[in-house]
Amino acid sequence: QVQLVESGGGSVQAGGSLRLSCAASGFTLRSYVMGWFRQAPGKEREGVAAIDRFGSTNYAESVKGRFTISPDNAKNTLYLQMNSLKPEDTAMYYCAAVSGWDRWFRNEYQYRGQGTQVTVSS
Repeated sequence: QVQLVESGGGSVQAGGSLRLSCAASGFTLRSYVMGWFRQAPGKEREGVAAIDRFGSTNYAESVKGRFTISPDNAKNTLYLQMNSLKPEDTAMYYCAAVSGWDRWFRNEYQYRGQGTQVTVSS
């Protein structure tokens, strides 16, 4: 049974940092493009960062230089290190398994977790 469980969200002040974790089970991270989406109330889902089995990454322009995605294949866990957080980063963050880059760029996913809330105050 495929499962993705996110953790690490919370409330921080602008300029702070958080690290999100996504524990995967039922498949291996290397089988998919693994990514993080976010969605704020009233806004469309946005792909934040993704990584494939070869280590190729894609970041949204708004988070480049501030967020880093990384997998721990031994733990089958995906991370998102978020630094220099801004109020506009406030959203529900979802970990997702995507069958390929073409679907990532269409904001589509195969599996998704329940999400973890990130709130950044000014």
